[in-house]
Amino acid sequence: MELIDQLTNLASRAQKQITHIQTEEATKNALVMPFINALGYNVFDPTEVVPEFICDIGTKKGEKIDYAIMRDGKPIILIECKHVGGDLSINHASQLFRYFHVTEARIAVLTNGVHYRLFTDLEQPNKMDERPFMEFDLFNFQENDVAEIRKLSKPAFNIDDLLFAAYNLKYMRAFKNYFNEQFTQPSADFITFVSKQIYDGVLTPKLKEQFSVLVHRSFHQFLNDKITMRLRSAMVDTSGHSLLAPEVPPVPLPESATATVAEAVEKGIETTVEETEGFMIVRAILRKTVPVNRVIMRDVQSYCGILLDDNNRKPICRLHFNSSKKYVTLFDVEGGERVDISSLDDLYSMASRIRAAVQRHETKPQEEAVA
Repeated sequence: MELIDQLTNLASRAQKQITHIQTEEATKNALVMPFINALGYNVFDPTEVVPEFICDIGTKKGEKIDYAIMRDGKPIILIECKHVGGDLSINHASQLFRYFHVTEARIAVLTNGVHYRLFTDLEQPNKMDERPFMEFDLFNFQENDVAEIRKLSKPAFNIDDLLFAAYNLKYMRAFKNYFNEQFTQPSADFITFVSKQIYDGVLTPKLKEQFSVLVHRSFHQFLNDKITMRLRSAMVDTSGHSLLAPEVPPVPLPESATATVAEAVEKGIETTVEETEGFMIVRAILRKTVPVNRVIMRDVQSYCGILLDDNNRKPICRLHFNSSKKYVTLFDVEGGERVDISSLDDLYSMASRIRAAVQRHETKPQEEAVA
């Protein structure tokens, strides 16, 4: 079975078991050991996986790391486990730091069974970096994440390839974080840099203020255009015909989703790429039910709401994407109903219920009028 299928199956089982996993030992048995096994290592073979690995350090005797993955009698990967929901901050990785320094292992993993943080020694030789070069979320991963995790597997493990990948991932992660920061709230330096690529004149304070808003809105519009193109490309049948009605042009995000970005940022609200893409999927689903300009996104701190007519009394659905376990609240029933999802593609399987929520709001005024 392919690694991605094994991880998908593990994630499915974990979501059903997670409420029953109360201890660190249960986390190891239910989540971490199956993860190690998926990588091709036999957790019951002490020549491959050593639980409670001991490596005396100076005056500290008998300290143990949860798992050491071995090759030729030497540790190649060290794994420290916390219970599900446990804190994975660097402050809770003291044992990993110490063991990394005195063993030949170049890869260290800190995990709570759902989130995996991968470390190496890119900054200083034999000293574990404080920042991971990669993070893997069992409940929210993509194919490219699996491609990187596969490098840890028994058949693919090559330390030189891994360190090269770690170097690239470290800086790609930093670049992506920077882009996300600029997308959320462009810095003055970024505004100045971008403006100078477009405007040849003197950037007065007033112009900088105007360009700040324009750059922010352009960023969001650019993303919207890309998502629209992706959706239109995806929604093509095998005969090459678009499943979108031909008269429906690419739909821009409503002003409420772009014009008030600065206000949202001040309130600590960040509309993520996933939320924007989810909104566009819902619009695509409803394209033949109502005019898509009636379907409005309104983001708040705890969820991203999608409304009919921008009316809080006409909720279509809510996207709860701010935690590791994502779910959607559907409003085809009174009070709404929670439905867990594993990826954005699951929204398509909810199409009939999303349309039913809109139809419910459309028929309600008529029923009230008759009453």
